[in-house]
Amino acid sequence: MSAVVSVRLAELGIELPPVVPPVAAYIPATVHGDLVYTSGQLPMIAGALPATGKVGADVDAADAKALARQCALNAIAAAADAVGGLDRLTRVVKVTGFVASVPEFTGQPGVVNGASELLGEVFGDAGRHARSAVGVPVLPLDSPVEVEVVFAFA
Repeated sequence: MSAVVSVRLAELGIELPPVVPPVAAYIPATVHGDLVYTSGQLPMIAGALPATGKVGADVDAADAKALARQCALNAIAAAADAVGGLDRLTRVVKVTGFVASVPEFTGQPGVVNGASELLGEVFGDAGRHARSAVGVPVLPLDSPVEVEVVFAFA
């Protein structure tokens, strides 16, 4: 998919956000071989979380799904920065999504679909990936969702 990720984002009318600076002792993404691993990305927009709290209590599933989509955008930005360019990203390998939710909420896969669907829109068949969607009691900064992505690059 070389040299078309930027074109596809433009076709979708999506502007890639700036890389979210770390909130602790880590880097946004790291490279090993032909893979780039992103740190867990929160749904930050312009340096702030648009929502906080637990899915199923403070945040509904549809809003959480949109937040997961933002996490994926932030992951693309971090990965592209780490490898020296957006169009060097060739494939989505693995997505791990964490959903801070009340104990009775079981819709974590639907929430993380926000990230998976965006990656599919952007990368096409190369956006098909392995995935985990995990419910957790709390996430950093009381974020409702966090997503990490492993990309292949050339």
